[in-house]
Amino acid sequence: MSASWIGQHWFAIALALVYTGFLLAHARAGMRIGKTTAGFFIGDRRLGGAVIGVSFYATFASTNSYIGLAGKSYEYGLPWLTMAVMLVAFCWLSWRVVAPRMRRFAAAWGSLTVPDFLAVRFASDRVRVAAALVIVLASLLYLVAVFKGAGNLLQVFLGIPYQLAVIVTLCLIVAYTMLGGFLSVVRTDVLQGSLMVIGSVLLFYFITSAAGGVGAIADLPSEPSRAHLFDLDAAIPFVVLVGVALAGSLKLLVDPRQVTRFYGLKDERSVRVGIWVAVVGLLVIQFCLFPLGLYAHFLLDGVAETDLVVPTLVNDPGVIPPLVGDFLVIAILAAAMSSLDSVLLVAASVTSRDLLGGRRREDRTVVSHTRIGVATFAVVAAAVALNPPGGIVEITIFSGSLFAVCFVPTILFGLHWRRGSANAALAAFALGVVVLIAWLAAGLGEVVHEVFPALFASTTAYVIVSLVSEPVADSKVQSLFETHARNADARTA
Repeated sequence: MSASWIGQHWFAIALALVYTGFLLAHARAGMRIGKTTAGFFIGDRRLGGAVIGVSFYATFASTNSYIGLAGKSYEYGLPWLTMAVMLVAFCWLSWRVVAPRMRRFAAAWGSLTVPDFLAVRFASDRVRVAAALVIVLASLLYLVAVFKGAGNLLQVFLGIPYQLAVIVTLCLIVAYTMLGGFLSVVRTDVLQGSLMVIGSVLLFYFITSAAGGVGAIADLPSEPSRAHLFDLDAAIPFVVLVGVALAGSLKLLVDPRQVTRFYGLKDERSVRVGIWVAVVGLLVIQFCLFPLGLYAHFLLDGVAETDLVVPTLVNDPGVIPPLVGDFLVIAILAAAMSSLDSVLLVAASVTSRDLLGGRRREDRTVVSHTRIGVATFAVVAAAVALNPPGGIVEITIFSGSLFAVCFVPTILFGLHWRRGSANAALAAFALGVVVLIAWLAAGLGEVVHEVFPALFASTTAYVIVSLVSEPVADSKVQSLFETHARNADARTA
């Protein structure tokens, strides 16, 4: 890094130092409340709706959105905006359908992780272990994708090798996530979420301005080489694109890093506040980012890797002024951090509590093991990201498909239907994963996206086995359903 580079990007360096100081300050604050398992995992269930709402959209809209999804419209064209619409809709559904009951059930049962909830709901430690294994695998895949996005950004901006860029990201994320836990993660998400909204608006403004204005996109169909971008089957069959969008959107309903945000809500009013903060924040970010690949056709030619579209434009002073570009690098880096910290905490918490039996140990031991887990998962994911197995979108969509086929039936039905058993949950896990992998192995994903048949199989298995087996008889499970039924009757009376 030369003296001239430092002189040119002094603003980015100053922002990075302030940002890092903010992260470490909140890590220190998080250490005070993070001495107990409940404090470290979910902030002692005492956070408000506005804070959790920001954390919800900030956790979801990572470099996957800023680097992967934004650049993908360069290849997939206008139909790619279908996914932006679905993401906002499913964000609203998550807060309406999942948040209220998940908050109540988790508090009543003392659940700290998603496998915790499922183990009580289905009265089975086998379900706990199966859910934990799915979460660990899918989380690792997602971590690889986010490390790749951050690496691509720093590689272009700093002019350093991609591998070194990944290592820089690794060192920063491990430091504050290990120390502060859930409270640190959520509080830093408030800053990161604010930077992300401002950054997405700035990206849209400067890239569309450089491309000739917002209306310039209407000129693309007149160019023979780009007219296909407005076809329904622009790059892939539309039914496959909808499957990709569905796999990504369903994560908002059942992805543990999203669902565990609801564990930290302190009361019912927090749910009503959080829904609007989360939906509006995600709407602004996604609809500023998703069209950027289309506008990039006026600025870039012959793009081979769409993950590099946004980093290249951010680093181009002819498109984005240097000081703004410096700010955007920090904003996009914040997007990476906001997802990395949450996924690391979820994966490490599940491993410590649900796979290694931490729920039966002293709080101090569990917290220590979880901190070690954060570092271990980060190192493993960063190592894989040095030579990633695919692009950002492809990796994250497969991760989302795993979560969808396993947790859509078990979490959604588990929250809203009295019936259901351990065998039903295990059948949904097993059949969903088998069909997902078999569909991909047979090469049928190019015809119909694998999430459709796999989700149909897992849901059908859950419903059929639930109908032919006895529901969970545990009184603390049935009492909650009875309470909800009485409340519903009172509201309609």
